[in-house]
Amino acid sequence: MPDAARPRLRTWTVRSRIVGLLTLLSLVTVFAAGTVAYFSERARVLEQIDVNLRAALESGSFTVAQEQWPSLERALAAVVQRLAPDDNTGTLGILDGRAALVPGVETDLQLEHLPGLVERVITETADHGTVMGTYVNGEGRSVRYLAAPVAIGEVDESQPPQAIFVTGYDIDGELAEINEAARVFTITAFIAVTATFLIGLWVSGRLLRPIRRMREVAERSSAATLDERIPVGDGRDDVSQLAVTVNRMLDRLGGALDSQRELLRDVGHELKTPITIVRGHLELVDTGDPADVVATRDLAIDELDRMAMLVDDLRAAARLRDPGAFSIRPTDLAVLTEQIAAKASAIAGAVIDETVPSSPVSATLDPDRITQAMLQLVANAVRHAEGPITIGSRARGRDIELFVRDRGPGVPDELKAEIFERFHRGQAEGRGDGGSGLGLSIVELIAETHGGRAWVADSWSKREGEQEPRRGSEFILALPGAVVVEGAAHEPATRVRETDHAGIAPHPPVTNPTGAAWQDARTTTEEQHGIDPDRRG
Repeated sequence: MPDAARPRLRTWTVRSRIVGLLTLLSLVTVFAAGTVAYFSERARVLEQIDVNLRAALESGSFTVAQEQWPSLERALAAVVQRLAPDDNTGTLGILDGRAALVPGVETDLQLEHLPGLVERVITETADHGTVMGTYVNGEGRSVRYLAAPVAIGEVDESQPPQAIFVTGYDIDGELAEINEAARVFTITAFIAVTATFLIGLWVSGRLLRPIRRMREVAERSSAATLDERIPVGDGRDDVSQLAVTVNRMLDRLGGALDSQRELLRDVGHELKTPITIVRGHLELVDTGDPADVVATRDLAIDELDRMAMLVDDLRAAARLRDPGAFSIRPTDLAVLTEQIAAKASAIAGAVIDETVPSSPVSATLDPDRITQAMLQLVANAVRHAEGPITIGSRARGRDIELFVRDRGPGVPDELKAEIFERFHRGQAEGRGDGGSGLGLSIVELIAETHGGRAWVADSWSKREGEQEPRRGSEFILALPGAVVVEGAAHEPATRVRETDHAGIAPHPPVTNPTGAAWQDARTTTEEQHGIDPDRRG
């Protein structure tokens, strides 16, 4: 795909959006919590200032009331001097409208130096009432103060108070500690959130690396090549598992593409021959010779039938690649083997050995597909071998094997691995071609879907009256780990099918893959299981 045709990715990637939003959320959360904490503490400090001012008023009132003072000046001086100074506080005694008395020690706040405060206090206490207020000068300095008139004896409310006690707190000084803490908190929060952002980018980069590699692999992958895979490493998280799943998907897609290419190549090769034959005979037919026309028609019909047979087998093989085509469930192996032997006896030309060796076990498999594979092996034996055919099964630990044993010429060692390939036809003596070449490949596909395999081995058997053992082939369908429940007996059981008066085994009522009752008819058995006696591979 040309670079110009590729969609341009936004620079604001998913990784950046996730980390950015989480960082913003962290920032908002931290500062929201800090803001709430700051204003809560600020309110507590301001409330504590008012509490302290009221406590100073009570202390001054007690000082005035406990003694007989000769003058207002002496009483006011005692109140000012005895009040213990605190941080960020100041005390002032106003006498006859002027700031006359201050504490004997230096305080953090000099109320007498605040412009306009004395005049304001005198005005506010003119009615001889206690006043609490907030003073703010032009420079923005704030002072919370309390002013109370001091009187001895009777009070003439028609005249302004002569003595006024004033104490106050520097609000900025009291809030300086939490303001400094807020500044430190703000700086620390910014540093922490920045560190969180950077660490989040690094961690998300590592976690999302497989996704980035998925995109890169997907961009480089095409129908021409699906060989590249996503490195997984030792990750055990969901993203790493996703990478594993994508790799498996690429494996399946690659296998499907390879199978498709092979199929198209093989189908093209297989169809080319009959098409060439039909075309050649049609071009050379003598339309004036009725016999030549009939012969050409028969040949064309035969080749068309062969092509139709190939298409049907390809459709059957394609259906088997669908996992939904299989219904794997616990099945009685001995009963299944008996049913397969009974059905096989209905195949044209099949002579089935009455002895059916089997193991009394229950196995997990698809009985319909296993029956299809075994009947295909029987059809193959009928076409290429001679003599009675033995059908049986055996258990080896938790593995099972179903087999079809014939007494034909056998399969050469160099062909044993090849005959299960698609469109391969044996060329050994007595095993010529003529089928579609898909029969044994379908058998192998059924075995692989069960997690097993199919293969052929030589077999030697001697029947009663024979001097020497005869060579044959044993086609084996192996299903590892299929045994789920072992029967009471551990030795393989050998069953002999009952025969009627004519010596032919009767067909017990069994069920075919479509659910209909299996009938005693050779063509019915073959059609139900995808076997055509004229095209056994």
